[in-house]
Amino acid sequence: MNPNKYSLTFACYNSVEYTKMCIDSMVKHGTPLDRLVVVDNYSTDGTRDYLSTLPLGGRILNSTNLGCGTAWNQGALALQSEWSIIMNNDVLVSPLWIENLIHAAESKNLKVISPALIEGPLDYDFEAFNLHASSEMKDVHRFGSKHAVCLAIHKSVWMDVGYFQPIPKLLGYEDTLFFNELKKSNIQTAITGASWLHHFGSITQTAMKQERGLAEKDGLANRYNYKLLNQSWMQRKLGKIQAKKQQAEASRNEVKEHGMSIHGLRKNNAFEWI
Repeated sequence: MNPNKYSLTFACYNSVEYTKMCIDSMVKHGTPLDRLVVVDNYSTDGTRDYLSTLPLGGRILNSTNLGCGTAWNQGALALQSEWSIIMNNDVLVSPLWIENLIHAAESKNLKVISPALIEGPLDYDFEAFNLHASSEMKDVHRFGSKHAVCLAIHKSVWMDVGYFQPIPKLLGYEDTLFFNELKKSNIQTAITGASWLHHFGSITQTAMKQERGLAEKDGLANRYNYKLLNQSWMQRKLGKIQAKKQQAEASRNEVKEHGMSIHGLRKNNAFEWI
């Protein structure tokens, strides 16, 4: 695939060790760093020194933490392409993950797609797992689903629904608002089993909670952000119930047919499929 067909971006805020692991996995599997724009939201832990050593396609250094929505927009606009891949920095990638992700989207006429995930500690051989999973699950697509750990977004979506809300105080609610706009515009989404990532799990969100003295179970975003959706309590409740029901049914069907699903958690040295 022509690398000019896509660009990648992620925001970072401290946790340089996870950024290094992410970049190392990209280099290992041939992801071109000149197609990657990194947006740093005022890290103070050596992240900027590390970024200065990399042959990136772009490096944006914000003078304060502008939030993920603003940073994602900055990255997507800095290196515009047919497909913009918006992702976390606390992930490991796999061979041909971009090619498989975009091919799945184009083969199913999708404008937004996410890769399959394993989340949690890296207490297993992700390389060996990926060889099996990407072969076994390559034709599995969970339509209607998506996640903000990684999104491949076609350029037409920016024109149809706009970009992410550039409001720092949303503190992670930007993805929910963006997904709501996708739904309102009837833009089909999916998670594909053709491409896999390992996700260590909301590292930046956890760090920001600790800075604010919040417990891990506490929400970082304002509890009243839901009002921005312009939905009643009943609409949101029914929507969540329906989404959980659909996810559970999809997972059961995937496990029944393949012995696994496209979303797994690592718990007690074992996979839990969801």
